[in-house]
Amino acid sequence: MLRLRQTAAVIVVRARFPIGSILFGAFFLFVLVFVLALPSASAQKIPPPEVPNAIRAHAGEEVVLLAHASGSQIYTCQAGADGKFVWTLKAPEAELKDRNGKVIGNHFAGPTWKLNDGSEVAGKAAAHVDSPDADSIPWLLVNVVSHSGKGLLTNVATIQRVRTHGGKAPATGCDASRRDSETKSSYTADYYFYAPAQ
Repeated sequence: MLRLRQTAAVIVVRARFPIGSILFGAFFLFVLVFVLALPSASAQKIPPPEVPNAIRAHAGEEVVLLAHASGSQIYTCQAGADGKFVWTLKAPEAELKDRNGKVIGNHFAGPTWKLNDGSEVAGKAAAHVDSPDADSIPWLLVNVVSHSGKGLLTNVATIQRVRTHGGKAPATGCDASRRDSETKSSYTADYYFYAPAQ
């Protein structure tokens, strides 16, 4: 009697939920999830910043990474060509963070940018414009001159430094008595990393 009831229950379940319908429903759900994921994938693209033409990235390049830097610009007291002592940029020293505030790498002498994934680039300034904030270091366009490691920076060709705050050398305090001394000036900036568009 129990076996008959179990058999009857199975027949009722199959009648109410045919296997074909279940499979079709599962397939439809999979397709729906895949389609909904497409817009979010394209939404991951990072738009370039609005900048003067002098520091625009090259045609055919797209942003592959946006990193926020916070740290210092390091200056040394050196004699200039005219014999006057001035604070001269030695190197940056900053952490790089993603848009969620997670530390993803460092920026240091070279200038060099190194990510925690092992990829690294060094660059050379190609152009600059004054920051809208008169008390801040310039915005830059940097051409990458060397690569090492594999990761997000592997194909990066161009870097922009924008939205700078602070980082300028002191206006005073450098003279013969302080030759070769160092000082640090706190700064923040956003770095946009560009690679050839895929």
